[in-house]
Formats: sequence, C-alpha cells, structure tokens
Amino acid sequence: MTAPVAKRVAHRFTHHGITVEDPYAWLKDPNYPDVSDPEVIRHLQAENLHFDEYMDGLTDSVEALFEEMKARQPAADESVPYLKNGWWYQWRFAKDAQYRSWYRASAAQPNTWEVLLDEVSLAEGLQFFRLGSISVSPDGTKLAYSADTNGSERFTTRVLKLATRESLAPPIANTIDGVVWDAESTSFLYTLVSEEWRPYQVRHHRLDTAEETVIYEEADTSFFVSTDLAQSEQFVFISSGGHTHNEVYFLPRANLTAPLNLISQRRENHEYHVDHGDGRFVIRSNREHFNFDLYQAPENAPSEDNWHKFVAGDARHYFTDHLILQDRVILLERIDGLDQIRIIQANGEQHRIEFPEDTYDAGLGRNPNFATDELQVTYTSMVTPNTVFDYHLATRTLATRKVQKIPSGYDATNYCSERLNLTVRDKTTVPLSLVYHKDTPLNGSAPLYLYGYGAYGLSIPPSFSSVRLSLLNRGFIFAIAHIRGGDDLGYQWYLDGKLEARTNTFNDFVDCAHQLIARNYTSSGRIAIAGGSAGGELMGAAMNQAPELWGAIAAHVPFVDVLNTMLDADLPLTPLEWPEWGNPITDANTFTLIQSYSPYDQLGACDYPPLLVTAGLNDPRVTYWEPAKFVAKMRYLRTNEAPLLLKTNMGAGHGGKSGRFDRLKETAEEYAFFLDLLSSQIASTS
Repeated sequence: MTAPVAKRVAHRFTHHGITVEDPYAWLKDPNYPDVSDPEVIRHLQAENLHFDEYMDGLTDSVEALFEEMKARQPAADESVPYLKNGWWYQWRFAKDAQYRSWYRASAAQPNTWEVLLDEVSLAEGLQFFRLGSISVSPDGTKLAYSADTNGSERFTTRVLKLATRESLAPPIANTIDGVVWDAESTSFLYTLVSEEWRPYQVRHHRLDTAEETVIYEEADTSFFVSTDLAQSEQFVFISSGGHTHNEVYFLPRANLTAPLNLISQRRENHEYHVDHGDGRFVIRSNREHFNFDLYQAPENAPSEDNWHKFVAGDARHYFTDHLILQDRVILLERIDGLDQIRIIQANGEQHRIEFPEDTYDAGLGRNPNFATDELQVTYTSMVTPNTVFDYHLATRTLATRKVQKIPSGYDATNYCSERLNLTVRDKTTVPLSLVYHKDTPLNGSAPLYLYGYGAYGLSIPPSFSSVRLSLLNRGFIFAIAHIRGGDDLGYQWYLDGKLEARTNTFNDFVDCAHQLIARNYTSSGRIAIAGGSAGGELMGAAMNQAPELWGAIAAHVPFVDVLNTMLDADLPLTPLEWPEWGNPITDANTFTLIQSYSPYDQLGACDYPPLLVTAGLNDPRVTYWEPAKFVAKMRYLRTNEAPLLLKTNMGAGHGGKSGRFDRLKETAEEYAFFLDLLSSQIASTS
C-alpha cells in the first residue's frame, strides 16, 4: 500500500523581509472555487484511494461500529410539535430515512397532518443535500425554503404556494440564512452572498410584481450581514458585523421598504444584540463590561443615549443570549462555566431554572411565540441524553416533552462523569469534563480521547453523545478540554486565546493532556485527540508541540495553513478573520507570530503520530488545499512511517456528508482508526 507523493514545485514569497518556501502551493487550483485542475483532482483521488486501501483493513471494525451507532438512533423519529399562527408544526424521520420530512396540522384538526416539505425527495439522486431554512408565511399559505446541494453553503431559495405547490418566484441562487416575511405575507427579505461567499446584501422581493429592491449592502469586506425577526414580530433586524464589533438596524415588519433605523453605530470592540417586546428594545451589550450587560430602550428612541441598564454582568456572570416574552425577559448566562437560565419578570422579580445535575448543558429550544406561558428548554449532560422540557413560567415547574431515545438500550448508571480543574503552565486553571464506563480502570492504562476547539469564543458544552458510547464501552475515557479561545469561562476566556494570546489555546490543550497523565487517567502515547476546523488547527499545533503524547490524531477540515490563508485577502473569510488571528499583511509581528504556530509552517523532520485528515472539496470555510498541503508536506518531512491518511469528500463541504447515517459512517471510520491503534478491545463491553 504505497502512499501518494505530491510533487514539489518551487514557490516562494517574501513579506516583511522574511522569505517563505511553499513547494505545495500548486495544490490550490488557480480557478478556485471551480476546482477542475486535472493534476489537483488526480492527487486528491489518489489520496482517497490510499485512504480506502487502509480502511479496507478495518472494514469489520467500521461496520461493527456503524451498526452499533445506527442501533442507538431511532429508526423513526420526530420533534416536539409547536403551534404557530393556527398551525401545528413538526419534523419527522421516516423509518431508516437519511433526511427529514416536515409536517403541519391545523389547530382545528390537530390529528390531520399534511406534508409541508419532504427532504427525502428533494435529496434523491444527490451526493449532498442540506436544508438551510424553512419558513411559512404568516397567513399560512406560502412556503419559502432554501437548500445547498454541493456543500458550498451557497443556498438556493424557493417560494411555493402551499395549496398548489406552484412556484411563486424564480429560484434565487447564492442565498444564506432564511427569508423574513412581511406582516401581510406579500413580500420577503433575503440575504445574498458575494462571489467570495460573504453575506453582503439584503434584498426585498415582492411576490405580486417580482420587483427586487436592495435594502442594505455592506461594503466592508470584514463584515457579514444577517437578518432576524424580533420575538414580538413587530420589527425586522438587519445586523452587520465581524468578530469584535457590529451594528444593528431595524425596520417595521409591516413595511419592509421603510427607511432603516440605526440603533448604535459600529465602533471597535463594541458588540451588541437586540430583541424587542412590550414596547421596548432589550439590548445585550459589552460597551461597559466584557461579559455584557442588559439594557432597555424605548422603541421610538433606541439610540445609546437612551439605554438604561437593568441587569449588570460581572466577572462571574457572563450573558450569552436573551429572549423577550410578554412581561418577561429570558436571560441565558454562564456562571463559573455553568449554563443558567434566568427569568426576569416585568415587576423586577427574577429566578433561575433549577436543574438536577451539578454539570450539564442547558439552553433554549424552539420558542416561536411572544405571548406564552411556557418556555421550551433543552438539557443534557455527559451521562444524560438530550431532553426537551416545557418550563411552566407561572408554576416554575419542568415538564418533560421528549427524551432522546436509544433503542439498543442505555443505562446511565454504567457511566461516570467528572469535571476537573487543571493547572497549566502559566498557572491558569483550565476546566476539563470527562466521562467513562464505570468498569474502566483509572490506573493510567486506559486509552483516552481528548477533544478540543478553542476559538471564536465558542464553548464546547459537556453534552451527551450516543455514538461516543462505542468508545466508552471499549474502555476509552472521553474528555473535553475547555481551553482558552472559547468562552466557556466568560468573554475574557475568549480574549485570552486570540490574537497575540493565541498560543495559550495550544498550551492549555497539551498541558491538560500532561495533567491527565499525572493524575493516572491515561499515559503518554495512549491519547487520541480530535478536532475540526479551528480545532483542526489545534490538532496540528499540539502535534508539532508534543508529538510523543499522542497515539493517534483526527484532524477534520483542519485550518492548518494559517499564514498563507491570512495573507490571501482575496479569500472570502480572510478579512473577516483578521480580528481573530491578526493581519500578517500589514503587521510584521503578527506575521512572525502566526508563522511560529501555523501547523503547516511548523512541520519538521521528526516521528509523527498516526494521523487521519479530512477535507471537503467544496468547503468555503477551510479550503481543501489546506489539509492536502499539510499531508503532502508531512509525508515528505517525517522520519517514520506511521499511518497518514487524507480523505477528501469530493461532493461535500465543511460538515462532511449530509445524510444522518452517512455521517455516522464517517464517525465509525475515525473510531475504528483510533481503536486499531490504541485498544486491543474491539468488542463492546455492553
């Protein structure tokens, strides 16, 4: 089984007096996003063939894992129904279906369901299908939906008359997010993406005349545009922003061509989010505290001069989201890393929803109505399957609506969950969540799967996974490192892992592994690590820093060619990403810092651990050539012959395959790779 060897073509560039050699630059198709260069395609196909040949030796393991994972998924499934504008709505998976079907029933005839949209038929014959949005007009007679059929995240929006299924508008290509209907169901707003895949323009479409008007266009290439409907449904918000600051406009839903009203003009390091209800705007802003405060302002004068603070954040209380219901504000916050849901009543009285475990993940479910006595809440922990509750606001009680079914059986008492606080090299305390089977020995002999992300202020919650049981039942410990760069411990936790502090993220992850070894959960060389996208960058950086620690690595769509990407202002995401990583084009210190940790640039001659890398040919977020170049360079430089695999989904993008069972097969491949390298226990213990 001979691995493909990518040719080396002399290519160099110089910035800030520093010359960089990049002999694999040719793997970027010059016609991107049209990837059609025959030599590039041949190389990716050769890598896929090498992957297939390797995985042929693990076929039995992959199939066994896949069947286990599939047996834990309900063959048929359905969501909790919800009522909106006189109709009940619900999605369902038919038995063994890869995709959902969407249904509705009149409130007057709640047992008579009709098919609203059938993803199964829409996906038929396609290599990839992803429903982007689905939106019924307020009068219940029209449906707008969008779909991506190649993984490029360029959606096509279609609008139908529900009674006849006739098209009410030509298909609208290159959209993103859903439509926002006007109050009379006669027109809608949608967001268009540019050739560079940046959401930049909001358009208004009239159904009666097919007239199109540009409502808003963003010229700043570092800003993305989005639309949203206020919870009160009286106003539509148009937000434009990047990673560090934004601005929000509003207009009445009754008149989508009315002049835009600006709430607060953009300025550096000011981020704010707006909702509306009860005649006021409620604004979550970090203008005074990095963990955000909650303000309210009158709807006829919402400028910053009229903001009145009514809930203050602090170093412990980090406000992550908010929702306005009639006579109530729902505030999502994180206290010492633990999610909380606070209910604030009109009279100022407030309380938090009480949950039964010490560590968990809680959030809001679907809450489509402004006037309601119930709040839908989602809940899970590392040992508790995903649960949907209705929280009765008057009685302050939780009613279970749905618990994730595991048809093959699950007993939570067979598993143990812990939350550790680990001290890393700069004396910072980093939390870590872990779960393991009760029979797993904690004497250093167990293999351990360590997951991390650590970017963009995204937390990784301690949630349940049914597929993870396949590892736990084979003696693996599963751990999540809540490293800096995410916002697990507040906004400052995010700031402490970005820009010039970026290496904290990598150091935290490596030091968590050292601490797990010191505490006898596992041992060096017995740790499998995995992460995707920016988490894939983490995998590359951790591999370069401490290759001896890892028994195997899975890097999914990894952002590993950081320096080259941040130097390419023509790529769609690069200007938007500079506030996260820095701009190496204009700043020499940023150039040298990124070069010092960029996984592709830091590859050298050493023994590397086994590595499984994935990519998507149509991925607009992490372009396919980043993982391809990384694998090619590593194969050339490394001093050992450990497995090194690259799998490129030739008809998909950032998220891999789209069907619910196809995704399971890809997880089964990763787990089989890890088990083959780290565990002699192939059969499940339960």
